[in-house]
Amino acid sequence: MSVTTNNAYGKISISDLAIAKVASHTAMESYGIVEMVSRRFTDSLAVLLKKEGNGRGIKVTTSGNRIYIDVYVIMKYGVSINAVAESLKEAIKYKVEVFTGMIVDTVNVNIIGVKL
Repeated sequence: MSVTTNNAYGKISISDLAIAKVASHTAMESYGIVEMVSRRFTDSLAVLLKKEGNGRGIKVTTSGNRIYIDVYVIMKYGVSINAVAESLKEAIKYKVEVFTGMIVDTVNVNIIGVKL
């Protein structure tokens, strides 16, 4: 699926994969995030076979002009989980809204594990 909007110059359509890449890049830049992880084994298999790009660990759902993002991460041991998760939510929401010009309704951070 994709998010679409209209303006004076015409129709703009942004794919979910493009949004996922922006969110993934933002997450990897955030302090305390070690890596992004796939939600399912089939997602890992797709990455191994190079069928999917940098959207690993991100699930983007769109409804109208609203964007819902689920992030699956492994955090660094010793950081405040709550502080890092809140910072990650705000960073992803801001970057995706600036990138798309549309509203990010929800960013859910799912912490899969902790690494030393």
